[in-house]
Amino acid sequence: MLPILALTVLFCSAQSLAVNFSHTGKNALLTRKKAAAWKALSQAIKKEMSGFRGEAGLVIEDLSSGWQIVHNPNKLFPSASLAKIPIMASCFHAASAGELDLKEKISLKDSDKAGGSGILKYFARGSKLSVEELIELMITRSDNTAANMLIELLDFDYLNNSFKKLGLKYTNLKRKMMDFSRRRQGVENFTTAAEMSAILEKFYRREFIDGAASERCLGLLNHQKIRDRIPAKLPAGTPVAHKTGLEKGICHDAGIVFTKNGDFLICVLTSHRNKTARPAKKFIAEVAFLTYNYYRDEHQ
Repeated sequence: MLPILALTVLFCSAQSLAVNFSHTGKNALLTRKKAAAWKALSQAIKKEMSGFRGEAGLVIEDLSSGWQIVHNPNKLFPSASLAKIPIMASCFHAASAGELDLKEKISLKDSDKAGGSGILKYFARGSKLSVEELIELMITRSDNTAANMLIELLDFDYLNNSFKKLGLKYTNLKRKMMDFSRRRQGVENFTTAAEMSAILEKFYRREFIDGAASERCLGLLNHQKIRDRIPAKLPAGTPVAHKTGLEKGICHDAGIVFTKNGDFLICVLTSHRNKTARPAKKFIAEVAFLTYNYYRDEHQ
């Protein structure tokens, strides 16, 4: 007979194997359920897109598995205020290289003031704001005046070269915010859903400059005040680090949604011919809501 100690070891090993097989089986089942749910989500989003009167570029990514749902990811869209994401990144990149002082104070000129979103257009001429204050206003309030002051500070060539260094091949900056005369001449800023996704994922993975810079960018995006697209149908208090874009015929939102069952990246860029942006906003909100539901269903 085997010694009692040996029998005990065999018994414990058998128990361990049984537990491992049990866990493996459960994990495999869970993976299959998740894959089936992801496929169902893809079909639901495809159906939603078929009812949208316009064009859309879309990237949705589960940030744990890397699974994606994409539609026209590389299609060029006028970027509108999504351009403010790489402008922000370029400012922090310049600061890390010693080419920009975030504490430097910039004086507001009347010629800087731009219409549309933001509060700086109401400030008195000569008001002084630091570069980091301008970045915060540009992102959290989508302030067009702040964006234009930063564009003038760094200039178009610097920013476009910086975009390339960030790995953005197609995202460009050719005109200031709200410069509709240039827009009518065909001068436009462009980006793609894939490239907005790429820069957001850099922030999320803490791969932009360093962890602190990445977290700073995410923190600013998380304090976005315009919440009528991605967050619109989500439960109150759901953390969303995102940036919107809106011009005539253009409506976007790109960001990261954080949930207790996992985080997902969602970029939806649209062009349309509706009288208002309301249908496009509703479309983006519905796509975000459908995706959010994947993370609260029982397969998680």
